[in-house]
Amino acid sequence: MRVVIGEDEVLLRTGIAHILSNDGFDVLATVGDAFHLEQEVERHRPDLVLTDIRMPPTHTDEGLLAAVRIRRARPNLGVVVVSQHVQRRYATELLEGGGGFGYLLKQRIADVHTFTADLRRVAAGGTALDPEVVSVLVARASRGASAVARLTPRQIEVLELMAQGRSNAAIAAQLVLSEKAVVQHTSRIYDALGLPVDADDHRRVLAVLRHLQAAPPPAT
Repeated sequence: MRVVIGEDEVLLRTGIAHILSNDGFDVLATVGDAFHLEQEVERHRPDLVLTDIRMPPTHTDEGLLAAVRIRRARPNLGVVVVSQHVQRRYATELLEGGGGFGYLLKQRIADVHTFTADLRRVAAGGTALDPEVVSVLVARASRGASAVARLTPRQIEVLELMAQGRSNAAIAAQLVLSEKAVVQHTSRIYDALGLPVDADDHRRVLAVLRHLQAAPPPAT
């Protein structure tokens, strides 16, 4: 799998490249700013782009904006952004466009197996959202007037794993449930949120996330 990496911290950039190379990825280029990231993506046409959100010169959202432009220009390209912090609007931006997408926190990179598995899922057209990102979205929806607030604790657990891009089999394994029980929970979640049932993991993630992001903020 061919990948281009954008990360301004030299040690982290080198470490990520080393991790991916050791796990069978073909690292085509590593760059330290968003401008060169877009250049290298255009030159190499990789299967996957991995980029920090905050990049030079302002260290605000240059990496995110580059990721959005890359997704619009190449809808079938998998794009993963990494950040040190959870920012809800970044997940919203990533929903736009086609192809696979991911939003991971940098501390998850230490779990190499999960990290590389997430990257492969995105490259294959799937979704990988950090559990903490999903928890923020779900917690916000649960405190408001959204239908999420009416879900049971177990349904919330299932919902969070659905939003991370997990299949029914993976959800069942993590929660120590049968797949039949997971299907029943997801069916009730779909009913509660007014969503159409969809067996495609990626499409159901998009549906769930759009619902969570559309939920009104808690009353103050």
